[in-house]
Amino acid sequence: MKKLIIFSIFFVSILQSIAQENKLMCRYSEQQLLNILNTTENFHPFPKLSDREAWQKADQGMLKFYLKEAEKNIDYEWPTIPATQSLLIERTGNRTGYQKMRSERRSVLTSMLFAEIYENKGRFIDQIINGIWSTCEESYWGVSAHLPTGAQYKGLADIEDPFLDLFAAETASLLALTNYFLGDKLDAVSPQIRARIYYETNKRIFSPLMNKPHWWMGEKFGGHRLNNWVPWICSNCLCAALLLEKEKEKKATVVYRITELLEEYTKHYPEDGGCDEGPGYWDAAPGSLFDNITLLNQGTNNAYGYVLESTKVKNMVKYIYRFQIGNGFCVNFADGAPKTPIDGGMLYRFGKAVNDKDAMAMGALYYKKRAIKIPNAHIFRSFYELFLDDEINKTEEYSPLPKDAWFPDLQVMTARDKGKSTEGFFVAAKGGHNDESHNHNDIGNFIVYYNSLPLLIDVGSGTYTKRTFIPERRYELWNNCSEYHNLPTINNSNQLPGKQYKAVNVKYKSTKNTAQLSLDISKAYPENTGIKSLTRNIQLQRGKKVILKDIFELSEAKQISEHFMTVYPAEVLKPGKLAIHYKNDDETITDFIIQYDAKKMTPKIEKQKLETVEDKGIIKKWKGYNIYRITFEIKAPQQNEQALFSVYKKK
Repeated sequence: MKKLIIFSIFFVSILQSIAQENKLMCRYSEQQLLNILNTTENFHPFPKLSDREAWQKADQGMLKFYLKEAEKNIDYEWPTIPATQSLLIERTGNRTGYQKMRSERRSVLTSMLFAEIYENKGRFIDQIINGIWSTCEESYWGVSAHLPTGAQYKGLADIEDPFLDLFAAETASLLALTNYFLGDKLDAVSPQIRARIYYETNKRIFSPLMNKPHWWMGEKFGGHRLNNWVPWICSNCLCAALLLEKEKEKKATVVYRITELLEEYTKHYPEDGGCDEGPGYWDAAPGSLFDNITLLNQGTNNAYGYVLESTKVKNMVKYIYRFQIGNGFCVNFADGAPKTPIDGGMLYRFGKAVNDKDAMAMGALYYKKRAIKIPNAHIFRSFYELFLDDEINKTEEYSPLPKDAWFPDLQVMTARDKGKSTEGFFVAAKGGHNDESHNHNDIGNFIVYYNSLPLLIDVGSGTYTKRTFIPERRYELWNNCSEYHNLPTINNSNQLPGKQYKAVNVKYKSTKNTAQLSLDISKAYPENTGIKSLTRNIQLQRGKKVILKDIFELSEAKQISEHFMTVYPAEVLKPGKLAIHYKNDDETITDFIIQYDAKKMTPKIEKQKLETVEDKGIIKKWKGYNIYRITFEIKAPQQNEQALFSVYKKK
């Protein structure tokens, strides 16, 4: 019996060891971290201020830019942020006034940090101290829009119970970096400055990270949905912990909590690398995960190198170039913008870390055409970038533009007429479910571009306001609803939000001449709509046209309409042929035809009014374009119905 107990304990120990080995981000226990983490004194992610030889090798052009920006604010008066600015999120739903004031203060402090590093004469030290002290006296380091709802807050932070959001974590990272580079100079003025940085960071960041359940932490930690907040917040908390926390046991505890959160994030992330938040969040989602991996490797002498061998992580990198259309446009399902800036330096480093030459090339492409500006997020990336110039400028630059891509977990396809070229048609289509992060009700939606310019579009997101993120009000916004995507309305019903509203029987196929996605989207609509099945087939016939075929099987057939969103005026040329007046790069007009059954359908063209606060973001993101909706109403719908459309260039 005793031998059996000993064997059982041994067997359980082996199983636990195997389970630990299978973890991606939380492989090391707290005790193991205690042994492998570098001390704060031995953690040098960037050259110290005193290493002037190293700083001579940094990008002098970038540093001079930061110096000029800092000099503009040499007499800056650090403004307080009135409570009424924070209260606007409750009173009007507006978040921009508060964020503008807060961001300005951070930008000034950031520019002065870079300027002092470059010049190293002490000219900016007093203003940096003012910035540190003023920041430490803020009631809240985050933004008012991120405060939890409920009577405890109502637009103002609870200073006794700090809430850890994205920008509170960003603030901690900025102060930790300032402490790292300028600590001796701050101490020469007063030891209370660095002491205050640690005190406030511990109270506002480390303590709530360890002791307060937050919604963004996932179910394991008392929250729910996992999205970009996890790696983004963790990367800044990790930077602060590695740079500030001198107590080894506490540092190990904080880092272990961070790896636990990252484990939950990566565990729920799809194996195909697909980001359901869209390319607009890729920098802050997989990009931030890479920030964590980088910092963890630097803080442990590369103990997390194995993470970069993961297929899932490698697929995360591939996602961003598979979603590129060309001419700056990208697939913008969910809360996406049609053109999304990419951090070229980070993408290059990420690609290099996983040995993906296409990612490195695309990173080099975006890096070389970037506009240098003061970073307002992911600040530590700018320090890596300072030492990247010589290497990245020797790298071949191009956009990979793969011919096809299929994400089986995300249920998204992308396809173009020919690979490595922006010429001709590009099509993307999606399945999935209507509870994705930053969700739109868009199961079965698709987009069509030609020569890398939009033809049939996903409108994407507008300006974020309070109601953007209130579940019961989010779908008051027209651009989030299925009737303003390239989708049908059936029996006067449209798609609903929720994970149960999903695509089924999803099938993807690609050949030399075609690429197509077939799926049943009936379950994306309310149960009482009267839909037995709705099979949608989206097919690219390379070099020729795009075909949409919807097959309806209904228990009752009161009404069916098919919607198409575009950025160009349209008109019916003759029954059965509707022309979209597509504008080429040279401003000339080419007509694209939507061919339909005129005996069965009646078309209607509407120019979308853009007049709400949220619509301002749509105007900005689609600058130079208008938004139109084309609706084809089936005149006498049948229980067994079919809608067929062909989209092609007019000869």
